[in-house]
Amino acid sequence: MEKAMRLDRYLVEMKKGSRSEVKKMIKSGRVSVDGETCREAERKIQPSASEVSLDGTQVGYAAYEYFMLNKPAGVVSATEDGRHKTVVSLIEDAKRRDLFPVGRLDIDTEGLLLITNDGKLAHRLLSPKKHVDKTYFARVEGRLPENAIEQFKEGLTLEDGTRTLPARLVIQKASGTAEDDGKADSSLSEIELTIHEGKFHQVKRMFEAVGCRVVYLKRLSMGSLRLDESLAPGAYRRLTEEEISKLQGEGDSGDERGLLSGKRAYLFDLDGTLVDSMWMWGAIDIEYLGKFGIPCPKDLQKAIEGMSFTETAVYFKERFSLPDSLEQIKADWTAMSIENTGQKCR
Repeated sequence: MEKAMRLDRYLVEMKKGSRSEVKKMIKSGRVSVDGETCREAERKIQPSASEVSLDGTQVGYAAYEYFMLNKPAGVVSATEDGRHKTVVSLIEDAKRRDLFPVGRLDIDTEGLLLITNDGKLAHRLLSPKKHVDKTYFARVEGRLPENAIEQFKEGLTLEDGTRTLPARLVIQKASGTAEDDGKADSSLSEIELTIHEGKFHQVKRMFEAVGCRVVYLKRLSMGSLRLDESLAPGAYRRLTEEEISKLQGEGDSGDERGLLSGKRAYLFDLDGTLVDSMWMWGAIDIEYLGKFGIPCPKDLQKAIEGMSFTETAVYFKERFSLPDSLEQIKADWTAMSIENTGQKCR
């Protein structure tokens, strides 16, 4: 049975104003429920069954929204940013205010980005144990090694010592060759790369590990979802029911236990974090803040001691002015903790 929801929360989630603004609207008689004026902000309604109107216009409800965006360069993969336009701000006809990007593309990277408020789906797509394929097109400066395909297939060691999972490299055009029209830049290679994880700047770092440099990067697909070629940079569309259904099944075809395979048990707190996992969080804090170019303060562990998972996310967002939503922060932490746990338990 659908869970009842307060009227003011319904309107806030549907982007009709802040909580205080919505309460004023309701109190002034601008809101009706099932054809009758309602002045009670706390009234409980059924989101999908109740007919809510504001100033005579019906306010439809959407529990979840899913958008495919062709991210342009110059836009940041975040919900808020003080300097740059965000990918969420490009979605002009969204009903909900809690959308976030599933994963990140660098500011200069283009291509497929899923925008949603479905945290469960985001975790499924980003979790290292699911090994969801992500395919990129890139133009690469420098001569690729003759055995580049084999090196990527075996997995690479990045400059900082991090080992990547095996990846599939397809060389569409090697540097030193030109297209028939004679206009192509023969100093660049053109490749397609499929990876199964999402480490920080991973594609760029993988090519740096073989002595090359990525000068253009575009994501083509993520799992079953492939970029709609009809979408110009900056354009978007809603996902079809078929696309959503396929994404929700990502990662189910293999060993569903993933990193838990062969382990007798893992214990989790009620908030979803690993019990006795403090050994990893210091390193995760350093890596996570490093993605934003923020050094990890020495007092951080002391400051967050005793906080719940959600309270810690709120603290991080406020203290470090993080652009990501709380859902995105927690999804990133969960994926990183699973990856760290898997590496220690292997």
